[in-house]
Amino acid sequence: MSPEQMLTVAVEEARAGLAEGGIPIGAALFGPDGEVLGRGHNRRVQDGDPSMHAETAAFRAAGRLRGYGRTTMVTTLSPCWYCSGLVRQFGIGRVVVGEARTFFGGHDWLTEHGVEVTVLDDPICVNLMTDFIAARPDLWFEDIGE
Repeated sequence: MSPEQMLTVAVEEARAGLAEGGIPIGAALFGPDGEVLGRGHNRRVQDGDPSMHAETAAFRAAGRLRGYGRTTMVTTLSPCWYCSGLVRQFGIGRVVVGEARTFFGGHDWLTEHGVEVTVLDDPICVNLMTDFIAARPDLWFEDIGE
């Protein structure tokens, strides 16, 4: 499965989050053979839980695994420090980022520590976030801690 194909799952999640009144960030954790292990979207608004980021939701949905080194975390937006820490903590081997224009998180740090990172600069992901930030700057800046 190509990174672009995997990203479609994360985009579906981002759109679901937006439809629920939340922040349009989606993620999915894939196994080495391309199977979806878990998927989710940012639910900070919906659940009133500041720690429920898209990557966290996808990771939790995947359940326990013996190891994560051969998995791929796909996210519509560059992972924040919290989610980058999750990738490092559990040794996720690869991260695919939909876009890093609207938010440049910890993906360079991940690369420096041996994680394979691919940034796609996907226009759908850019538009989702650009439109959301313009419409709801209050929620966006709260989500990134500003």
